[in-house]
Formats: sequence, C-alpha cells, structure tokens
Amino acid sequence: MRLASPLLVAVAATLLVSAVSPVAAQDKPQEIPVSIENNRFNPEEIKVKAGKPFVLVVTNKDAKPEEFESKELRIEKVIPGGKTANIRVRALKPGTYPFFGEYNPKTAQGRIVAE
Repeated sequence: MRLASPLLVAVAATLLVSAVSPVAAQDKPQEIPVSIENNRFNPEEIKVKAGKPFVLVVTNKDAKPEEFESKELRIEKVIPGGKTANIRVRALKPGTYPFFGEYNPKTAQGRIVAE
C-alpha cells in the first residue's frame, strides 16, 4: 500500500498541471511589438481588446534614447538606443489613448485604440 501513495501523488500532480496549463496560457497578457526608428513609432496605431491587459514590447532601433510617454495611461518609460523594453498596460476601457516620444514629440506619435 505504501507504493500506491507516491504513484497516486504523481498521477494527481500530472492531472493538476495539465488542467492548469491551458488556463495559465489564456491569462498571459498579449504581447504587442512596437519599434522606434527614425524618431517614429511603428505601428502608429495599436488596436487592443478593451478590458484585457497587454504588454508593449518596444524596441528602439535608433542610436539615441527615446521615452515612451502617455499622460492618459500614466506611462513614462525611457528606452535606450538599441534596446528593448516591456511596458505592461492595464486593461483599458473602450477609447483612444495617445502616446508620444518625449525626445521627439513632433514625429514620434501614436495611439492605442481599445475596442
């Protein structure tokens, strides 16, 4: 009977992991790639699902740093030249949320549209 207990524990653990894995994958926030190149964001418009958090994966392809800033989202993040930063964004209500590059505000502009 002592051998059955470890076997039952192993089977139960396997079932638990397989039952939890699909849920964990669904709960992982969507990652959205954004690049900064020639003092511009690409894409300039990012569409997301309202009510779902997400992560912006921002790669600065320029040599100089740029700051991703959005007053509406309360985000300020400097991305050094040649580096990538992850910016976690909370679940948004439907609407449009502008963002800009603090160091090049005339050219580095964009918006997030939550639908």
